[in-house]
Amino acid sequence: MGRSNNHAPNDYQNDLRVPEKRFRPEIEGVRAVAAMLVAIYHIWIGSVSGGVDVFFIVSGYLITTSLLSRLMKHGQINLVEYFLGLGRRLFPVAYLVIISVSLLSIIIMPLSQWEQIIAEVFSSAFYYQNWQLATNAVDYLSQNNNASPFQHFWALSVQGQFYLTWPLVIFVSYILARKVLKTPVRKTLLGVLAAIFVVSMSYSVYITSVNQPWAYFDTFARAWEFSLGGMLALLLPYVRLPEKLGLVLGWLGLMIICLTGIVLPVSSVFPGYAALLPISGVMMVILAAEKGHGFGVEKFLGSKALLYFGSISYGFYLWHWPLLIFYYNYFGTDTVPFLWGLAIIATTFVLSIVSVKFVETPIRNIDARKKKPKLAMILAAIMVPIFVVYFSWGAYAEQEQAERSAEYNVEEYPGAKVIEEGVEAPDGVEPILNPPDAESNLPDFYSDNDCYTSLDEWGVSHCSYGQTENPDYTVAVVGGSHTGHWFPALKKLSDELNMQIDVYNKDGCRFTTGDFGGAMNESCLDWNEKVIEPLMEDPPDMIFGTATVNSMTEVPEGYIEQWEKFEGVTEVFAIRDNPRMNTRIPECLETKSEEECSIPREEGLPETPPWEVTEGIPDNVTFADLTEYFCDDEECFSVVGNVMVYRDVHHISNLYSETLASPLKEPLEQALNNLEE
Repeated sequence: MGRSNNHAPNDYQNDLRVPEKRFRPEIEGVRAVAAMLVAIYHIWIGSVSGGVDVFFIVSGYLITTSLLSRLMKHGQINLVEYFLGLGRRLFPVAYLVIISVSLLSIIIMPLSQWEQIIAEVFSSAFYYQNWQLATNAVDYLSQNNNASPFQHFWALSVQGQFYLTWPLVIFVSYILARKVLKTPVRKTLLGVLAAIFVVSMSYSVYITSVNQPWAYFDTFARAWEFSLGGMLALLLPYVRLPEKLGLVLGWLGLMIICLTGIVLPVSSVFPGYAALLPISGVMMVILAAEKGHGFGVEKFLGSKALLYFGSISYGFYLWHWPLLIFYYNYFGTDTVPFLWGLAIIATTFVLSIVSVKFVETPIRNIDARKKKPKLAMILAAIMVPIFVVYFSWGAYAEQEQAERSAEYNVEEYPGAKVIEEGVEAPDGVEPILNPPDAESNLPDFYSDNDCYTSLDEWGVSHCSYGQTENPDYTVAVVGGSHTGHWFPALKKLSDELNMQIDVYNKDGCRFTTGDFGGAMNESCLDWNEKVIEPLMEDPPDMIFGTATVNSMTEVPEGYIEQWEKFEGVTEVFAIRDNPRMNTRIPECLETKSEEECSIPREEGLPETPPWEVTEGIPDNVTFADLTEYFCDDEECFSVVGNVMVYRDVHHISNLYSETLASPLKEPLEQALNNLEE
């Protein structure tokens, strides 16, 4: 990287002071507080503290100081030494956690989550997990995923991407200063950091307002937090607070850090401008510590206990989350009693001490300047188990899924037949989800990317299935996932009824004119307008869709308005929606009985079919009610005929949908026959 010793002497005089690289006990204490806050909020409060934002600005401050110190001391930044130094600090404990958690997940975590967890092993190890979670956050089909034991690695991924790119920011600033603008280096860097702050903050505010789930994990929406830390490092030498003001600001800053998660719903409003709250708290603490006070916050944060805890805070953050997730899954709960929470924290503390002392410290003590080959070989060697775990666990998961899928036979897993035909489901048979991995349990059309429209995608896509040559009937399946999960039943019927199935599917959407109080996004409303045209241009014999929304007592007005557009054009076959359960059924059944995973009937569906109490139903609509296959008078089922009814909380599993083909055939065939009258 470019050298810094070829500049005029007056550049030193005109430039900003070099940030002093020294140990700052208040920062170590802030790290300790942030790590403990993250754990406390996760374990007992069940929310997010804003602690990771504390880590981000602190990282921005420290790495900017470190890189500038290297540049001024050595005249350059040796990237090999820089990245080896990062690796010896970040990899040992992180990879130990990844390997350990992977092995424990095989024992503790349900098979239905393995595919999700295995994917996160790799994304966590190679620092792109935040993008994986961002994609899942806006992917309707993944939104019901349970939290994995690696989910907290998203913050480390953002930090890793920052560490990777920050030398480039310094280098670009150096080139601008020396070759283009002919300005002092550090003043130029301050301008570059200010530009990053403005652009990233503006983007963060915008993307948070239009797509907060994505923004939460978006590196570009978080970059301003790191740049603000860098700006603080450059400007700190020029700030001197009055002693009393510093005393007040320091303690106020710590209070802000601690209370952010209570004052703000962090997980639903961050990053955006709201993230300025905890970050301002960190800035207050650092500014106050510059001058210090006998009763200042820096005395508390620099205490021996917090300094020690700060030294193991990285390991503490890494261990606390998987222990919490394992507790949830082992005990089949989503809350933690106080004493059990203390046990989780104590175990986390012990694991942090052991992993830092016996794994991190020996590697961290290797000199990155003098022993580059040795350090590089060690870091490469500790990556090997990651690949071994990833590929071997993946192969084992595929084998397990294949074996469980091969176990399916209609005699042991009759599904809806036990209600339709009164057949007996044999006892002692484990309920099956076929395929057993919930992530793969999607209707076939989802494997064709051009045959459905994803949650935030615009436009209309459609594909044809079943009997596409000389069909007697064409049925258009129009709507979102609650329409789409009937596809396996319809596809099974397509041969018997010589029927072509045209799929018009939009994730997270309904065939409606309303937005359901904001539940339907802009692309859904647009899709509902545009899907009318192809259906009018080449009308199917029948439109298949949902008639209701689970527990609603009347047919939504928006549904009726869409159906009215097709009066005199085509018929509508509207099927009653299924219940929404209280938890993900595959995971629930790993630890609880079928009855415990079921819900009371009154929580699932109203007793009276909604269309019977709704006025204005157009004449072209035929209703079908298969509620008896989901609920009886007492409860709504999690399992029917040894088949899991749902692949998650409220989407019908492929296998159960297939077993519903026969019950669906009678009302559907009758409706199709009526077309000929």
